[in-house]
Amino acid sequence: MQIVVFDKLNEEEKKEALKRPAIKLGAELSATVSKIIKEVRELGDASLIRQAKEFDKVDIGSVKLDSKLIKKASKEVSKELKKAIKIAYENIYKFHEAQIFEPIKVQTLKGVKCELISRAIEKVGLYIPGGSAPLFSTTLMLAIPAKIAGCKKIVLASPAKINPAILYAATLCGVSEIYQMGGAGAIAALAYGTQSVCKVDKIFGPGNAFVTEAKRQVSADFEGAAIDMQAGPSEVLVIADEFARADFVASDLLSQAEHGADSQVILLCLSKDFAKEVSKEVQIQLQSLPRKEIASKAIENSRIIVAKNLKEAVEISNLYAPEHLIIQTKKPRTLLKDIQNAGSIFLGAYSPESMGDYASGTNHVLPTYALTKTHSSLNLSDFTKKMTVQELSLTGFKKLAPVVETLAKAELLDAHKKAVSLRLESLK
Repeated sequence: MQIVVFDKLNEEEKKEALKRPAIKLGAELSATVSKIIKEVRELGDASLIRQAKEFDKVDIGSVKLDSKLIKKASKEVSKELKKAIKIAYENIYKFHEAQIFEPIKVQTLKGVKCELISRAIEKVGLYIPGGSAPLFSTTLMLAIPAKIAGCKKIVLASPAKINPAILYAATLCGVSEIYQMGGAGAIAALAYGTQSVCKVDKIFGPGNAFVTEAKRQVSADFEGAAIDMQAGPSEVLVIADEFARADFVASDLLSQAEHGADSQVILLCLSKDFAKEVSKEVQIQLQSLPRKEIASKAIENSRIIVAKNLKEAVEISNLYAPEHLIIQTKKPRTLLKDIQNAGSIFLGAYSPESMGDYASGTNHVLPTYALTKTHSSLNLSDFTKKMTVQELSLTGFKKLAPVVETLAKAELLDAHKKAVSLRLESLK
């Protein structure tokens, strides 16, 4: 891994040190996705069946999975894995249930009541990527908060053939319908609906560049659907002091690097000696990984930055604004108050990112690419929307009426003023 001493860099070099791999969303990819979306809107299920054969190399008779097939596939999941999934389910459920919104009621003036209330988004679509890693954990992360929020229709899409563990997790979470479809076509189907696929109000879940671009396009269309967030490649930043173990740090860097070749991992430490030790440990651990080739490419995008002290390390971390932030220092909690930008934070040597990815209870769907400067990690509120309520008694109306008349008159909005004045006249 490349090692740089931050204090010795000029401003341009500092920016370069914190630069992420470029996201390739060229005109060609955008045009391809547009074509796929158009085809799904025009042909519906027939398009999705064709895409399953072309992209996933699977012949499917129908897009929607039959409940009998789901039950049969779920039985293929081992007892050991089912037990682990249930424990993860309980922890995730417990943490998200604690996020249930309590309505707010305020009397701003005597006789003027204002409220903030919450309602679930009615229909949500959950997208679970296929590929070499069956992300049943993402199924839990998306379906559990949707269930707790009270969404009336929760549907799930994943490329054929769907891994049995995903089907088991979806059933456990009470998912309404499951569709075997993937990529940009799946996003289009969820956004606009087909003969078999329910049109949803909001789409959740990660995916490749085609999925990300499809989410962008359908969210920009009023006839499409809202999305959870625009997510780039996964990333982790580790802050370590001289008390950290190099092998622990290396394992955390690699656990993120194996996600994809475009992932990025950053280590902020306090000495070149520790940096070299971690770099050496990364190479040692890398050799035994089944996903060695993928992780190796991610390591090429990564670097170790030597900071002069923990204060500077935190400042650098806030500039980078990581998706995952791991703090392996002697007193990690003391740094927490100064952390401004991070998707999910892991404190201490025994809080590896893997815990949050699977079963601690927090959500692993997180903003990337420095979006943590403005966006939150996925939580229960993402599956709901808020509405304000106001109720004025006669006393409250009479007290506030002259104020609103003055304000409406100053803005030259006579109809606004008249809506108040008419009522005042009727009281004389």
